[in-house]
Parts: sequence; C-alpha cells; structure tokens
Amino acid sequence: MLNIIHLKETSSTNLYLQDLLKKEKLPEGSVVVAEYQTAGKGQAGNSWESAQRKNLLCSMVLYPDFVDIENQFIVSEVASLAIVDLLSNFTADVRIKWPNDIYVSEKKIAGMLIENNICGNVIESSIVGMGININQDFFESNAPNPVSLKQLTGEEHDLNLLLKTLVENVSKRYVQLMEKGKAAIHLDYFNYLFRRDGYHFYKLGNENFKAKIKAIKSSGHLVLETDQGKERIFAFKEVEFVL
Repeated sequence: MLNIIHLKETSSTNLYLQDLLKKEKLPEGSVVVAEYQTAGKGQAGNSWESAQRKNLLCSMVLYPDFVDIENQFIVSEVASLAIVDLLSNFTADVRIKWPNDIYVSEKKIAGMLIENNICGNVIESSIVGMGININQDFFESNAPNPVSLKQLTGEEHDLNLLLKTLVENVSKRYVQLMEKGKAAIHLDYFNYLFRRDGYHFYKLGNENFKAKIKAIKSSGHLVLETDQGKERIFAFKEVEFVL
C-alpha cells in the first residue's frame, strides 16, 4: 500500500517531509507530492521552475542505514536510475548529468535534491526530492535548456500514474541495492551518464579544458581525464559542463 500525501501547495516537498519526520517516523517509501511549490530547490540552492499542476514534484523518505556514510552517494544513483527507468518508457536518449540532473539529449527534464540525516556513522533517513517536467508547455525562467515530457512526445501525461510508476521504480532500485549491493547500481549509473563517451569541454572558474569522464567515485566525486592525459577529481559544483 503506497503511503502518498497529496498537497495542493507547499514551499518545498523536502521541507514538508522534514517537518513530518520530526513528529513521527513515517513508513519507508512514504511520499509527499505537491501540485505546486513556492520555493522548490535543487542542488546548492538552485531554484526549480514548475507551473501549477503540470509537473511531478515529490519527495520520498528512505532509511538506508545499511549504507556506509562514505558511500551515501549511492542513494542519489538509485533515485537517478529510477527517473531514467520512468522516462525511458516514453523517449530515447535519457541520460544522467552528473551528479543527478536528468537530461534528454542536451535538455534538462528532471532534477533532484537529496538530503541525508546522519546520526553517528549511520544514515538515519534520506529525503529524496524529485522534480520532473511533465506537462509544462513553456518555461519562463532563464534556465538555459529545460524541456518537458509533453514537449518531447506531443502528449499530455497522467501525473498520478507517473507518480505511482516512479515510486515503484525507486522501490525496485532500492531493493536491488539492498539485495545485490552497490556494484550493479553504480555500473548502471555510470553507463547512463551524460557525455560519458568521448572528450567534451568543462569549465573550472575561468579555465575551459577538454576531458572525458573516467569514473565516478563512491563518494560521488567526478573523475575526469584531460586530453593531455591528466586525471582531475571534482566535488559537486567545482566544475561545470560547457553546454
């Protein structure tokens, strides 16, 4: 039985779920979904544009206490793959732009904000916030490359049905992680990476350089190999893709 809490409007589904968890421990896999967010957030405080009742805006709680803290990025990999699994039913060339934006070709269709609550050496809870552009026709912000599933397919999509499928996909990938370990999840994540093949341009401050993706560390760090053969390692937001 899915435990889904539907909201007309909230500042952020992540914040709403955080507040709920302070009052009670919800069943694992519980989901908060909103028709509209007034303060939707992405990684590093980026804003997330979403028209009312047009897109999928939700947060799910997991309790991955079996995951070592140094491997907590695997939760992000699980959620990224669940969205890829969902969107691949409707369109081709769905990719994960490191660390956890979802792209179709060169356009962004989804993003995530994952917030882990650490207690000692254990991940006490993980809130997985997901925003997926579904039925939005136009984007008004200055975001450079948004796209919706409707723009790609020319069709309206049932948000409730997509939410159910997304929750099921997260659960399947999560069970895969619990039962088989992180190796298969990590390999799938790497294979779906945006610009995984060949050399592409990256930006570090005022420096542009050409490199290929060599690996993703279990910590989530991006390992690049430049066209000069030099290995460079980056944390989130330290390096940008040149789009």
